[in-house]
Amino acid sequence: MRLLVTGGCGFIGGNFIRMILRARSDVVVCNMDKLSYAGNTAHMQDMERAYPGRYFFERADIADAAAAREILRTHKIEALVNFAAESHVDRSIEDATPFLRSNVQGVVVLLKAALDAGIKRFVQISTDEVYGSLPLEAKDASFREDSPLSPNSPYAASKASADLFCRSFFKTYDLPLVITRCSNNYGPYQFPEKLIPLMFFRAMRGESLPLYGDGLNVRDWIHVEDHCRGVLLALEKGRAGAIYNFGGGAERGNLHVVREILKFCGRDESLIRPVKDRPGHDRRYAMDYGLAARELGFSPSCCFEEGLRRTLVWYRENQAWVDDVASGDYLSDIRKRYGE
Repeated sequence: MRLLVTGGCGFIGGNFIRMILRARSDVVVCNMDKLSYAGNTAHMQDMERAYPGRYFFERADIADAAAAREILRTHKIEALVNFAAESHVDRSIEDATPFLRSNVQGVVVLLKAALDAGIKRFVQISTDEVYGSLPLEAKDASFREDSPLSPNSPYAASKASADLFCRSFFKTYDLPLVITRCSNNYGPYQFPEKLIPLMFFRAMRGESLPLYGDGLNVRDWIHVEDHCRGVLLALEKGRAGAIYNFGGGAERGNLHVVREILKFCGRDESLIRPVKDRPGHDRRYAMDYGLAARELGFSPSCCFEEGLRRTLVWYRENQAWVDDVASGDYLSDIRKRYGE
């Protein structure tokens, strides 16, 4: 299979490329990435050496129709997995425009290019955030694939819009397409503006840990390797037109996660600094992945506590990667966001 992975220099896309090249010797991967602030080639530099003739990189924007068509043609692409997205809620609140271009317009460009090229499978990577929020007290409630779309942030709205365009291309043009929706990922190579790496890096330096609101917002955490296995299953076995939820079965509150990070770092909880909650902050996510279990054979394999420990060890042992991606602009953005 000749596979195009968009956003392959990002956190999840990069982990997926590593996994599929190891697991499938007959797969050739082209990584298409525009290298935005969160896209970094540092963790993909060894791919061409490790997999000669099986890994190629093309720097291009998915919203560039001419580039998308040319890459699909040149590399004789047969299937496409779209990880490319602007993905940080805080940034979408500050300015939704880049989210419209990448997450909506870019997806439409890819859908049209894939349709014209006769792609055999298109996998759109979405998010649980399209469903909105669950109340904390509704312990048994969880999102199913047929739950209403009720996005509460500009980021979530852009991803929900992309999902609806994907549905329309399946219904209107019979494009063989699958949508996956996943809960909160964690693991190696995650850009250090997200909760786990951000809190870890600040705790290691003895800096305050800014925590939104009361810190009781609950997320269903899934290790990135489990998510990538789910995406591979959807690529190879998914039913055309289907939506599959992936979750880690690990609901944890943000405050609990931060406390676990502090314990790992040997730091006191006095470093926790409550800050004003962000607008439209979803209270709880929980994913019912029963459909993926039945149709794809998916189940998460990594328990959260062990996965978190492994993740923090990886960041501690790969400080050079952290220093490379944490530019001055990134640090100033973080300080501005949390009123420092």
